[in-house]
Order: sequence, then C-alpha cells, then structure tokens
Amino acid sequence: MVKFDTLSIVVPVYNEARTVHQILDLLRELQLPNGIGKEIILVDDCSTDDSAAAINAYAARHPSLGLRLLTHPVNRGKGAALRTGLRAATGDYVIVQDADLEYDPEEYNLLIKPVLKGFADVVFGSRFMGGNPHRILFFWHSIGNYWLTVFSNMTTDLNLTDMETCYKLFRRDIIQGLDLKENRFGFEPEVTAKVARVPGVRIYEVGISYYGRTYAEGKKIGWRDGFRALYCIVKYGLLKL
Repeated sequence: MVKFDTLSIVVPVYNEARTVHQILDLLRELQLPNGIGKEIILVDDCSTDDSAAAINAYAARHPSLGLRLLTHPVNRGKGAALRTGLRAATGDYVIVQDADLEYDPEEYNLLIKPVLKGFADVVFGSRFMGGNPHRILFFWHSIGNYWLTVFSNMTTDLNLTDMETCYKLFRRDIIQGLDLKENRFGFEPEVTAKVARVPGVRIYEVGISYYGRTYAEGKKIGWRDGFRALYCIVKYGLLKL
C-alpha cells in the first residue's frame, strides 16, 4: 500500500460565478481515503463576471478549507490556468477539476485506488468505460472525442479510451517535470503525449461518470478546439516537440 499525505486539486475558473460555490461545496465535503488531505488551488483566468469575488466570499465563509486563489491579469486560456495551478501545487499527487458540474469529485477515490495499491503514477478517468452515469448529449462531440483519442493513441502507443477527459491524476514530480506550452484546450493532447514519454511511467485508466453541459448551460469548448487538439496530437505526439 502506497501512502501519500496530500492531494492538490487544481481548478481553472473562467466565468463560473454562478456555479463555483457548488463545486467548492463538493470539494469541501469530499472525504479521501486513508486520511489524505486536500490542497485546493483555484486559478481565475481573468473572468469577466464575479468569479473571483464569489471564490473570496466562499473562502471567507470556510477558512478551514484553506482555499488558494491565483489570478491572471489577462485571459490566457484553460491550459495557461492549469500551468499556473500545477506549478503552485505542493501535494504528493495532483488532479485537475473543472469549475463546472460535469465531473463528480467523489470519484477521485476511483482514480486514487490504483495509486494506493502501488500500481499507478498517472490515472486517467474515462467517461467511456465502465457502468457509471453518462449524460446523453452531442453525437458529433462523442465522435470527435473518439477519433482524437485514436489518433493520440497512434502517436503515443497508449490504449486510452478517453484522452480528452478532464480527470487526470498525476504524481506531482511527474507533472511538474513536463514542459507544457498549450494555452487553451490543447492541454489534453499535449500532456498525454508528454507524460507518455516519461521513462518508466505507469499509466492507468478507470471509468468515471459524466454530467455534461449544453452550450446554454455554459459549455465552452467548440469545433475550433477540436482542430487545435488534432494539431497538438501531431505536434507533441507525432513530431515529439
């Protein structure tokens, strides 16, 4: 059994004032196994709503949670926000959590399990395997995710089912040792390609739930990001830049 003390949770935030308190409630109530502590780092990517004020108000109401809020003076994109949060992490392991309500933090325990058993250094949470709930939404998004994962696998020689998932758990020294560059949603294929090249890395995948949002509910990723992801697969996976 592997022991670790703290899980760093990095939350990129952009215009999530309406829902950020809900994800913070879930993180506050979350109980991790074996007494593992939580370090919660939020990165506000120059939101144009009251996201930062909502986070500060929540932190004032719950000082024992020890929330850390980092801010960008200009909007730089999700990947840039993640780099800021990942650099600031001090826990033994790090996980990415979107500020929306598409993923359930209770399922961190599913990702942690192969780590605690001594099998994994990196764990992906797949929306497309296992028997967990999965909201039925966009056909072409699912096709796009499938083919992006296939193309990514062809360049990395991994057999992932969901490269584009938000839930990725990393040993901190591994993720902080990567030279990440993508500022937007290209983060997913870039980090997958680069972590796959870490000597001796052990990557696992577990099934998770997915409570997807519509665009009316605040979903931000679009078809242009799909083309950027394909470009990143070629750049970082095939060309190994």
